[in-house]
Amino acid sequence: MPNIRPISDLRNNANDISEICHQTREPVFITKNGVGDMVVMSLETYERQQSLINLYAKLAEAEEEIMGGAEGEDFFEVSRKLRDMVHGRI
Repeated sequence: MPNIRPISDLRNNANDISEICHQTREPVFITKNGVGDMVVMSLETYERQQSLINLYAKLAEAEEEIMGGAEGEDFFEVSRKLRDMVHGRI
């Protein structure tokens, strides 16, 4: 269930809202005059969402390339090359 708070709580209880964001890892929705106005979330949650957005964009780009006829590399061959690179550096 979403956590919805009035903007006065943000002003008067910012530390409480911060704790809620960090403990639940969910955003807190802030209302102004009873209408949704802002979303507050922890930096960790924001960065995770941005990473997912970037991942989805890359997946969409890869799907477009495949639909356009691009050929991918063999997974096992790529894995072998990566293992060789890692073991060669350590």
